[in-house]
Amino acid sequence: MRVVVDLSRCEGYAQCAFLAPDAFRMHGEEALMYDPNPDDGRRDQVLRAAAACPVQAILVDLLEGRDAPAEAQSS
Repeated sequence: MRVVVDLSRCEGYAQCAFLAPDAFRMHGEEALMYDPNPDDGRRDQVLRAAAACPVQAILVDLLEGRDAPAEAQSS
């Protein structure tokens, strides 16, 4: 799983840090720090955090074969 946060869009609401504290954390009042490659054990937390972002600044790319498009699975 790969996580990308558009930091120019992030407004520091910290919903992600509340829902997935192992993957997202606030540094000071406004700076978000995050793990770009959280382990799959945190998948549900990270997906909930991304969905809860009020400005939709978090993109989660699931890199597993079962989540890839059909043409990518056949290789």
